[in-house]
Amino acid sequence: MSPPCANGAASDRIWSTGHMTEHDERWPEERFRQLRQQADPDIDKVVADYLEAQPEGSGPLELLKAVVAELGQAKREARAPSGEPPASEIFDAIDFAKDLPGWGDDAELLARGQAVFADYGLYQSAALFCKCLPMAYVEVSSAKVLAGVSNLATHSLTRRVAETGQMLIDVMGLRATGSLRPGGPGHTTAIGLRILHSFVRAVVNERYADRWDTANYGPPVNQELLLATIFDFSVVTWEALERMGVVLTEEERAAHLYTWSVFGHLMGVDACRERPLTLADVEPVSERLGRLYASSEEGRRLMATLLAEMEEFMPLGWRKLPRSLVHWVFRDAAHRADQVPELLQVPKPAWWFTALFAAARSAHRHSWLAGPVDGVARRLTRKAGRHIVIALIDRHSAGPAAFRIPEELARAWRIGQSRPAVATRAVRRDIRGRLRAPVRALNERAQEKRAQEKRALKEETLKEGTLQRPRT
Repeated sequence: MSPPCANGAASDRIWSTGHMTEHDERWPEERFRQLRQQADPDIDKVVADYLEAQPEGSGPLELLKAVVAELGQAKREARAPSGEPPASEIFDAIDFAKDLPGWGDDAELLARGQAVFADYGLYQSAALFCKCLPMAYVEVSSAKVLAGVSNLATHSLTRRVAETGQMLIDVMGLRATGSLRPGGPGHTTAIGLRILHSFVRAVVNERYADRWDTANYGPPVNQELLLATIFDFSVVTWEALERMGVVLTEEERAAHLYTWSVFGHLMGVDACRERPLTLADVEPVSERLGRLYASSEEGRRLMATLLAEMEEFMPLGWRKLPRSLVHWVFRDAAHRADQVPELLQVPKPAWWFTALFAAARSAHRHSWLAGPVDGVARRLTRKAGRHIVIALIDRHSAGPAAFRIPEELARAWRIGQSRPAVATRAVRRDIRGRLRAPVRALNERAQEKRAQEKRALKEETLKEGTLQRPRT
């Protein structure tokens, strides 16, 4: 492993761009247009045939919930999904014994890719919430699906976030390459996600067909979006890690991308069908994906919910740490990613983080500042990452898709998962909530006052426009 970076501001220079020109041929504009209009026809046909055979009144949403519950149970019991009818029928139609692709059976490379998480798990937990998920929220079709279907299926926007965190643990949580082989949690997660994505497309077609702009967005969870997801968990994570003061070697990045490519192949990602993604693919794909970023009501709502969830679990005095880290990891990001906090209307960082920003800029001119600044950033990131994991355990450790981390990681991160530990943290959280309530009430009144003033100004402007309009 490489040592922590001496200057975290070197973001987005973590791979060579020397191969960019020759690899443009593999990523022409037309290919991205095709990926956007392409779903997963093989699995979609299986799901469509299954849904057609169900009795009237059995919609895809109800069956989606049953599939989610059985996948969670299967992972907990380390078995292939089966379940009770009618959900079991979809599992019978899927090859859950599908082996790794011929190019994806390099056990040593898989282990090195998984070691990236095992060594820097808390940093990656912070990266997931502070950069990877926000990147998904500025892709409009992704935000619409996450805000709509995920909420319908679980009645909780943050439950879907916990499931994403569990996926990261399943695929990368330990140095155990068997997790991606048939019967392993990573393998079950990949095949399960492929099924779930097909059900999502069916739900959107059933409930939102008249409002879904296929010409503009393509089908829900299309291949362009799936490729972006693989990049979020690999390339975007590296960028966030470097901002946090951790620089991966080229060998570590290649192994990490290889591991996610194997997962992508199992999940039905077309770009990983014939071969793994390589470091030479990073620049042309990142440049193209950067054109997708836009603001949307769904994306802003998802970001506000995510921040509220994270900040509730922060210790006293640190409530604004998550929003501050979001601003930190996107500062000076390439491919238009520096615009993400503005597109999602992320609140301003804490005043003390603004001072840290200024110190980081000074570190460019005064090298003696670089070490102390990066040290502070790393400590803050680990603190945020630990409390984010605690939030997922305390909020989502029960139910059909419970969030759990391996005991090895729990011990390394000093996180208790027992019922007494969770109960103790609940008491502390309740005390924090009571102490913060007066401040929250003041902020809510101030926001309401600003909203009233804005509405009054708008009404006055409309009134003046009506009075000044010439009569005919």
